[in-house]
Amino acid sequence: MARLTGTLGQVGDLFIITLEGFRRTWDVRSWFWEFVHQCWFLTRVTSVPVLLVSLPLGATVALQVGDLAWQLGAQSATGSAVFTGTVREVAPMASALLIAGAGGSAMTSDIGARHIRDELAAMEAMAVNPIHRLVTPRLWAASTVAVLLVPLVILAAAGGGYFFNVIVQGTTPGAYFDGATRLLSLSDLLVTLFKAWIFGFVAAMVSCSMGMKCDTSPAGVGRAVNKATVVTFLLVFTLNYVISTIYFLAYPPRAY
Repeated sequence: MARLTGTLGQVGDLFIITLEGFRRTWDVRSWFWEFVHQCWFLTRVTSVPVLLVSLPLGATVALQVGDLAWQLGAQSATGSAVFTGTVREVAPMASALLIAGAGGSAMTSDIGARHIRDELAAMEAMAVNPIHRLVTPRLWAASTVAVLLVPLVILAAAGGGYFFNVIVQGTTPGAYFDGATRLLSLSDLLVTLFKAWIFGFVAAMVSCSMGMKCDTSPAGVGRAVNKATVVTFLLVFTLNYVISTIYFLAYPPRAY
């Protein structure tokens, strides 16, 4: 019972911090430069890893699907599989997981270190709301960068798939890129960007909340970083399933 009460309390703190961060969103001048700083930091720590993850991922999908398609005599379907899987599922998930793993852990450790040094309490003593000053820009920065990472994931995965499917397996470039327009629609891209925005926001929300509520010790900060990463991953996978299910029910895939 005590564990359940503690969990519900943490969920309540999470939503309170998030709503309080939203409350002063309109006052852009108070957090704009921190937002720019966080965007630059997240871009710097996630852009190269997302390319390194997406290239072999696209190549692996192209290699496995290409072998199966070759046996079935449908080599041109490889491009469709790579683009469809990347745009609908891989791109938002890859951007969100890197935001949570690289950027979110840094957010948790930074805010947690401020917490154990009583910097948050000092800000409150100076009539500065630490949530408005620290959490609000991080929420918007993480969601913005997550959306901007989506094109990088798509291009990198498409490049890796192109190498194996066209150069190694001999499929024509026209047949490979035909999949980008045959099975995909504008709604697929819009939903992908929406999912990336939501996932980035969730990553920052959990990371900031864990940092502000961590135990006042270095070990407490370390546990908060680990907990924030695990919770973010679970929430992202759950939300991805829910959003994808609703989308496919509302817009069934086109048959060819």
